[in-house]
Amino acid sequence: MPRGKYVNHKGRNRHFTNPEELEAERKNEEQKKKWRDTHGESSEEEEEDEEAGSPKGSDDSEDSEEEDEKGAKSVIEVQNPNRVSTKAFMKAADVDENQTAQLSRKEREQVEKQKAHAAYAKRHAEGKTAQAKADLARLAIIKQHRAEAAARREAEKKAKETKK
Repeated sequence: MPRGKYVNHKGRNRHFTNPEELEAERKNEEQKKKWRDTHGESSEEEEEDEEAGSPKGSDDSEDSEEEDEKGAKSVIEVQNPNRVSTKAFMKAADVDENQTAQLSRKEREQVEKQKAHAAYAKRHAEGKTAQAKADLARLAIIKQHRAEAAARREAEKKAKETKK
């Protein structure tokens, strides 16, 4: 016996499982799987429900609500008066003009930021922003280079054909 709490496996004999044992375990697992597929795992649950006296299909909505809530929420219903129940993220399109006066400073800034971003995206799509103009200029240069390269290839192709 080794001293101490834990056993050191170094220096011990190795144990290998026989291939026959592995094959027998595999066949046993396959049989269990077939049996589960044919009989179903829910057969045990149905038997328990029948013993309790309630059919499987009749679930009360209250039971499902209680199952969803965890911990003390299922026992105690608490309304926190200090909790602000506003949306953390509001879309600028959903906010009315009269509602902006009721929003907090952070919410107002967030709505203004969204509106500014939408306006910028619209101007960018129309090609009115500086970045869009730079992109269009870069694209024009690339198209010109590609057209020149295509023309050069055509000329080389025609030159090869005339040589033959």
